[in-house]
Amino acid sequence: MVQNTALLSCTFMHREYHHWWSPRLHKDMQLLQFGHAGHPMLVFPSSMGSFHEYEDRSMVETLADRIENSQLMLFCVDSVDAESWYNKSIPPADRVRRHEEYEQYCLHEVLPLIQDRSRRIDLTVHGCSFGGYHALNFALRHPDAVTKCVSFSGAFDNRGFLRDYFDELAYLHNPVDYVPGNDSAWFHRHYHSDWFTILATSNHDICLSENYRMAEILAQKKIPHRLDVWNNNMPHDWPLWRLMARTYFA
Repeated sequence: MVQNTALLSCTFMHREYHHWWSPRLHKDMQLLQFGHAGHPMLVFPSSMGSFHEYEDRSMVETLADRIENSQLMLFCVDSVDAESWYNKSIPPADRVRRHEEYEQYCLHEVLPLIQDRSRRIDLTVHGCSFGGYHALNFALRHPDAVTKCVSFSGAFDNRGFLRDYFDELAYLHNPVDYVPGNDSAWFHRHYHSDWFTILATSNHDICLSENYRMAEILAQKKIPHRLDVWNNNMPHDWPLWRLMARTYFA
C-alpha cells in the first residue's frame, strides 16, 4: 500500500489528509485525521457521504476543544455507498460484495493507520444516519477491534436496498438478521462490559422505530448497549447530531 499524507494548516487543530490506492477497493481512497493525541474514533459518513462531510457539517468544529485538548482523535473515512447499497445499476449480489470490500478496506487499511497515528488499541466507531449502520455493523462483526460504538439516528435494516434478493453475505451484513442468530462464543466473549454500544435518537427521528427494534435485539442477546431517546422534538438532521456529539464525546 502506497500512502500519501499531507499535513494541512488549520486555525483550530492538527488536521491531516491521507490518501492511497486501496488494493481491496481498486481505487484511490481518502480520509481526514483531526487531532494528534487522545482516544481514536473512526467516523463513517452518512448515506453516500464523503470523508469531509463531518467537517463540512460543523461536527469537527463542535468537538474542536476536545480535539485540541488531546482528548479525541477523529479519522473520517470516505464511503462507497454509491457503488454498493445505492447502486441500482448492478445486481444486488454485487452491491453486497462491494460493501464487503469496503469493510475489508476499513479493517485492513484504515485501522492500521489509526493505530499507527494514535499509538492506541482502543477505538470508538461512530456515524450518523446510515453512518450509524456502518458503525454498528462494523462493531458487531469485529468486536475484537472496537471498544465502543456510538450511533446517532442509525438505520440498521438493509433489505430495502436489495428488494427480494437475500444471500448469506447479505444476511451477514444485516444486523437485524444476523444478531438474533449469532450464538458464537467467540463473539459473545468480546461483547463484554468494556465493549459498549450507544444508540442515540430523538422522539421525532424518522429512524426512531429502527433504534427501538435494534435495542430490543441487542437486549435479547445480552449485548451491552444503551438506547437514548432525546425528548427534544428535533428531527433527523445535523443540528440534533451536533448536540449529541457534545454529550457523548466528552
